[in-house]
Amino acid sequence: MKFECIGGLTLHYTFNGTPEAQSLVFINSLGTDLRIWDDVVACLEGQFDVLRYDLRGHGLSDIPPGPYSIHDHADDLYVLLKQLGLKDVILIGISVGGMIAMDYAILHGDNVRALVLSDTAPRIGTPESWSVRMDAVRRRGLADVAREIVPRWFALEFAKRQPDDYHGMINMLARMPDDGYIATCEALRVGDLSPGLASIKAQSLVLCGTEDAATPPDQVRELSSLLPDSQFVLVEHAGHLPCIEQPQVVAAAMNQFFEANGYGR
Repeated sequence: MKFECIGGLTLHYTFNGTPEAQSLVFINSLGTDLRIWDDVVACLEGQFDVLRYDLRGHGLSDIPPGPYSIHDHADDLYVLLKQLGLKDVILIGISVGGMIAMDYAILHGDNVRALVLSDTAPRIGTPESWSVRMDAVRRRGLADVAREIVPRWFALEFAKRQPDDYHGMINMLARMPDDGYIATCEALRVGDLSPGLASIKAQSLVLCGTEDAATPPDQVRELSSLLPDSQFVLVEHAGHLPCIEQPQVVAAAMNQFFEANGYGR
């Protein structure tokens, strides 16, 4: 557990490795923190150095006043990587984390070796849907709304298969600060990366759970088709967070992608 102050904003992160080695950088989704990648990282067998961090407004990172933008999150990542001396990284982002990874690649492509994008899109949801979500959190609080949001994260059978994990994910979301959640909802409400996708040169692996209701497979497949050098993989029996439901499958797809393209030790 480490902390880094970037321009007055303190971010929480974990890093195992050295700046000289190639690093994987994991970016979490809305309402979660760096722990959602635990089981995926455990399956990667030490092939890479690994950086994980909590987005602004999430986990143990600071909660600056909102609203935030996708650019704000990408700028946080840029400064964090610069201060840690990490170059030529592989970015791995899920949902809004995938949008942040794509925006970073658009803005700082020379520092991106490859992308792994999970259950994401150039634009997620609609301005109206995010306005409704933000209003609900303002009126009722995230602790109350969490039980309505979490079912959209997982396949229908997940709560039955892994009830303890499901309950724990509700706890994670319910205990997140309302202000940080709302501020990143605003980033999603206005964020649209479509104009910059063609400028992304990095090779990309694009993943999607077959039961994802938030970013359905057809939408994520379309993202893959819009990226210049991309392959698309469906993750069976998973919803919006395959890294939680099927971490071994996700890690295997990543390992295959890395090995095929000569990444890793």
